[in-house]
Amino acid sequence: MHRGLKPLLAVAAVGLAAGCSSPSQPQVTFYSHGDAVAVEAAQYCDPTGQECSPPKPEAVGELRMVDRDPLQISVPAEVAGAPWQVVFLYRGLNGQELDGRSPVFTPDSRHSYTLQLPPDGARIEHVEVQQFSAVLSQGADGGVDFGIGGSWVLNVKR
Repeated sequence: MHRGLKPLLAVAAVGLAAGCSSPSQPQVTFYSHGDAVAVEAAQYCDPTGQECSPPKPEAVGELRMVDRDPLQISVPAEVAGAPWQVVFLYRGLNGQELDGRSPVFTPDSRHSYTLQLPPDGARIEHVEVQQFSAVLSQGADGGVDFGIGGSWVLNVKR
């Protein structure tokens, strides 16, 4: 089932509001066309999802991308040690805003991901690496929802 990015971001913001201490914060590196940027977590929680740093809205990376170049994402062991995924917004040729997501990567299965856009000329605008925490809740559809324990955000410049 495909869920939109905007509701997921709203759930992440609510799920990240708990806790008061600041665990150490890994950085995620985004790379494209010879340029790289290391991004601090906009929010980061311990593996239980109980102790979280205060939100940092200013912790948003920016990277200039050439139209069709892929975006490579590298995560450290602290991120790859839990389930994680990449969610993104892109704009189609007709100007329509679209969203997408990578598969959820299992703990320690991989430390990088290359985001390729559809071949129709779409352009990446916003990318977020999300690490899931151990906090679980019963979803509205009867499934299990995982809390977002860490979030690293990148805005793409043209």
